[in-house]
Amino acid sequence: MAYDAAKDQEIKAWKHENGLHVSLYQYNGGAPKVQIGPRGYQKADGSEGFGKVGRLSLEEMDWLFDLKEEVRAAGKEAMG
Repeated sequence: MAYDAAKDQEIKAWKHENGLHVSLYQYNGGAPKVQIGPRGYQKADGSEGFGKVGRLSLEEMDWLFDLKEEVRAAGKEAMG
């Protein structure tokens, strides 16, 4: 079965002040899954660019750990 973008639903998204994106997705009514990344940054021309996450700073890790209960609650709510 091929991937179908219409079945991929973003449940909720968060963004850290350093540009790290965290999203909760659900595909075709399945179990919600957490996506960490991409990392946003400002290009020299002022537009926004995106890159792979790679390593997390300790500050980002703390933020991510603080976010876990909110992510879990959103996932449980999506499962009904």
